Amino acid sequence: MARVAVVTGGTRGIGQAISIALKKAGYKVAATYAGNDEAARRFNAETGIPTYKFDVADFESSKAGIEKIVADHGPVEILVNNAGITRDVPLHKMTPEQWSAVLHTDLTSCFNLCRLVIEGMRDRRFGRIVNVGSINGQGGQFGQVNYSAAKSGIHGFTKALAQEGAARGVTVNTLAPGYVDTEMVRAVPPDILEKIIAKIPAGRLGTGEDIARTVLFLVADEAGFITGSTLSVNGGQHMY
Repeated sequence: MARVAVVTGGTRGIGQAISIALKKAGYKVAATYAGNDEAARRFNAETGIPTYKFDVADFESSKAGIEKIVADHGPVEILVNNAGITRDVPLHKMTPEQWSAVLHTDLTSCFNLCRLVIEGMRDRRFGRIVNVGSINGQGGQFGQVNYSAAKSGIHGFTKALAQEGAARGVTVNTLAPGYVDTEMVRAVPPDILEKIIAKIPAGRLGTGEDIARTVLFLVADEAGFITGSTLSVNGGQHMY
């Protein structure tokens, strides 16, 4: 029977590419999203992948969402924590709301989803968790104190949880993308984007498929001896 995989923020951008790659590889995929109903409908129509709308930053909302996914498809064996937002502004202008929104959506969501699936994974002695960090969680970025803190926190979260799950067959790894050609990155002013690309040794932005291929490697049954790792997929921009 196909393993059930949940991808948060799985209907657009990097998450969409991950969801599609997992389905093509034979996994039973459930993609979550927060608010863009039209994008979710379009994604479902194009891919046939079921979508679930809930707030990953809220524990009770996440609990109800995961319970629905389990009822529809069976126990969650693979979790990709991809959901994330940005609220970029220098710290001296940042509001508490901008700080909290990013920390809760990008980091607390990892706790919420992992907490809701980890016991089942431990009981079944199999689980694959991939938390999506960022190059800016490794090296920082001007105007992203909130985002960089959240993504850096994901790296520490991953290493700690990896130690807890290893003896039970549960692997936990971080994937740290560089700049990827998504809607969020395309919104960057062209002159700034040009400067960003100039700093990437590979000479281009990444693609969602670049990230998805790495996820497929980490969630494979055969990847059971890889845990607590951070895999950087950034074209050589930051070597950590």
